[in-house]
Amino acid sequence: MVALQLQSVGAYHGRKLFVEDVTTPPMRAGELVAVIGPNAAGKSTLFKRITGILKGPGEVRVEGSRAKNAISYMPQDTSANAVLTVYESILLARKQGKSWSVSDEDTRLIDEIMRALNIVSIAFRDLGALSGGQRQLVSIAQALSREPDIMLMDEPTSALDLHRQVEVLDFMRRQAQTRGMIVLIAIHDLNQALRFADKVIVIENGRMRACGTPRDVVTVDMLRAVYRIEARIEKCSMDHDHVIVDGTSIA
Repeated sequence: MVALQLQSVGAYHGRKLFVEDVTTPPMRAGELVAVIGPNAAGKSTLFKRITGILKGPGEVRVEGSRAKNAISYMPQDTSANAVLTVYESILLARKQGKSWSVSDEDTRLIDEIMRALNIVSIAFRDLGALSGGQRQLVSIAQALSREPDIMLMDEPTSALDLHRQVEVLDFMRRQAQTRGMIVLIAIHDLNQALRFADKVIVIENGRMRACGTPRDVVTVDMLRAVYRIEARIEKCSMDHDHVIVDGTSIA
């Protein structure tokens, strides 16, 4: 089973060390991990360091993976070649680094992912004609088509309405469990993190402030210290809690 662990990891932007000394316990197959923190805290930078886009000190340790490309990364920017159709873009993502012959397995997997994300109806539309939310769904399909062991998703639901956000996060949690993936999602909505995540990592000013279960990490003290807000946390169900700020739920 795949495992991911960060050991004293840092990341450079130019000559500046923007993220530093991030050390986590092992993240394991089947887990959805929410990465939270204020704007410009270093979440995107950390993801780029894990994928190797940025350099820095420390070790990104991946164990138990036999995949050639173990990590798939979905950035915030979902812009793409507008000449391609949705289906072509997903097929191209799947075939990167592989033979260009298209197998029955390729088409079966792509069809399955598109049905699950409810984007079959736009399969042959040009990418340039899509809304921001539709492009995000296509980017998720592209990342999943590579069948990674570890999937990093940088604010994958920011352009979706609330209903689709819940659908997508629930879908990704099930994908982690059924496919044995580790899914890391950078997300701003604390209540979505509480609802769907198995673990939460808090990043503040380029450093990891906490890592653990949602109930252990998302506390009144953490919200006050990291987000500079006064809040209370109410038990929503046996599975997750709910953050309330000044009587209003964080959206």
